[in-house]
Amino acid sequence: MALKASPTEQARLLDLQALDTRIRQLDHRAKSLPELKVLAGLGVEVDGLRVERLSATGAVEDARLELGRIESDVAVVEARITRDTDRLQSSTSVKDVAGLESELSGLRKRQNDLEEIELTVMERLENLEAVLREADVRVTEVEQKIAEATADKDAALRAIIDERTKAAADRSALAAQVSAELLALYQRQLDRYGAGASFLQYGTSSASGVKLNENDMQTIRAAAPDDVILCPDSSAILVRTAESGL
Repeated sequence: MALKASPTEQARLLDLQALDTRIRQLDHRAKSLPELKVLAGLGVEVDGLRVERLSATGAVEDARLELGRIESDVAVVEARITRDTDRLQSSTSVKDVAGLESELSGLRKRQNDLEEIELTVMERLENLEAVLREADVRVTEVEQKIAEATADKDAALRAIIDERTKAAADRSALAAQVSAELLALYQRQLDRYGAGASFLQYGTSSASGVKLNENDMQTIRAAAPDDVILCPDSSAILVRTAESGL
């Protein structure tokens, strides 16, 4: 037996379709917020900057370790110079004095070489620390942009969720006014074809945007007002009103 429903009940499907369309639009908006694209770009940028910062941190740590080793070597040489100088001052042996003077000469050369290396490493460390500071600044700047974009995204998403919640509540209330059989047919056509109800306005189906041919129109005119019929183009339930051009 063909499904029947009053014209008034069928007309409710147009409002239901409008709400379902709105809900789908809101779901699409939630997934395609411009802030999401901004955040994706910032995420890639900050990841790259963090890699650069990690590399700069490693370079600074290596330079500091190198400087520490050189400073330790300098301290050892200075201690030996102090020791040999004290021994030289107290020595009375010509042979010992000659040996100590020769060793001190070598130690002082070694000290000068180490101090030159130390100065070079200190300068390199200073440059590396400047690079690290700049990397920290850049990461902080992008992280701030991410925080701002996240706040904007959250605000936009909250507005969408609020609107969707209201639309869903309105849909539930409206669906309760439609018979289970008619609602099931509507939902089935909606899931299959993307439209559950279509408004026939002056011979044109709103779901397909196509003007029905005369043979289809004759079939529709022959149907009883409470007959539930499907649009031949969109397969949605065809809702007829005084504006249908019948």
